Amino acid sequence: MKAYISLAREMPEGVCRRALKARAEVIEGSVNDLLWDLAVHRYTLQKVINALWELDKLPKKSQVHQLFYPVLRSYGFRAHVARNIYSTALALVKSARENKGSKPLIRKMSARLDHQDARVDLENGAVRIIFRDRWYSLRLMHRREYVERFRSFKWKEVHVKCHDGELYVSIVFEVRYAPYTPRGLLALDVNLKHIVIYDGSSVRRYKAKFVDALSKRARAEELQRKYPKRWRYNKRILNRVKTLHKRARNIVVDWCRKFAKEIVLEAKKHNYAIALEDLAHLRENMSKNKNIIVWKLTMFAYRKLQESIVSKAIEYSVPVVFINPKSTSLTCPRCSTKLIYNHRLAVCSKCGFIGDRDKVGATNIWFKVLDAYAGECGSPQSAPAVKDETRQSGRTRNEGMRKVIKNIQM
Repeated sequence: MKAYISLAREMPEGVCRRALKARAEVIEGSVNDLLWDLAVHRYTLQKVINALWELDKLPKKSQVHQLFYPVLRSYGFRAHVARNIYSTALALVKSARENKGSKPLIRKMSARLDHQDARVDLENGAVRIIFRDRWYSLRLMHRREYVERFRSFKWKEVHVKCHDGELYVSIVFEVRYAPYTPRGLLALDVNLKHIVIYDGSSVRRYKAKFVDALSKRARAEELQRKYPKRWRYNKRILNRVKTLHKRARNIVVDWCRKFAKEIVLEAKKHNYAIALEDLAHLRENMSKNKNIIVWKLTMFAYRKLQESIVSKAIEYSVPVVFINPKSTSLTCPRCSTKLIYNHRLAVCSKCGFIGDRDKVGATNIWFKVLDAYAGECGSPQSAPAVKDETRQSGRTRNEGMRKVIKNIQM
């Protein structure tokens, strides 16, 4: 792959990770014993976090090992489980301090196991795990064809958790990401109500579900403001608040996964790459403006959508390019002049271009990727001539795309 470019960067080829997630049931061993081991695991992890939080300066990992390894072993944990506990605690405390957050609190019963403490048998759809002195066998409650997708991969870790009285298993696999050489590009502009896609010749708009999720979260926070003291202790109000937050999250997660699969399969069908906005500093930049925007972005879940697309792209070997989103909605895609907006309608005073904000953003993302790669190695930049907001001249477009295909070597 080529090195980092100022305007765009590529998702690198190499070893990535995918997870098989499924509900599980205990087929060997006692469910109560397993839940007790998970509870002890959570208790000891919180104790290690509390001890590290009290220290003025965090010790090195070797010092943490000397401090906590004998104690964890005395609780009956196996060697590698004990190592995972203090490593996780150290990482959580370090992250909380760097972000100036509060002390981490472990509320969910979960555990991470490696090759020494877990066995995976995908042929029979089963997993064997051990925390302390007892082995447990779990059956994966998922479709057989879904489990079969992972049989050719090498598994790395097994995560076990209990949520709402149900057991869940997540098996992490190492996969080789080797994307193909694209012959085109799909540029995505994401906003609260729509996802706009530009492929160099046409603009398509998909309705997002984020507004539905946002309304449920708004209702939950309205109840919390209406009953600032009662909602934590009134069971009826508390259940209502939890239900609204859960529904909002489920809407975001479900829609992101479905849309990601749809767009990745379309890109693979046409051998296209996918261009996404680089969100590395989006939250920090927005926090300098209005708090309401930060709140909307939290529910909006830009990152959840991006993570879903990247995950599916790895699964189907689709190339992904990240572009700097700066000024993508402010400049004219035809002449690069600053646009004048009337609400969401953009007008260029120089060339007369007219288009809505979303179409302008998607088109400029497509042009930015084209310019970034077509301008490499001394080659002249060549971009399609925009006659209106959706049409292009075929000859110029083909010349520009040939340079993109030549330079984007994933």
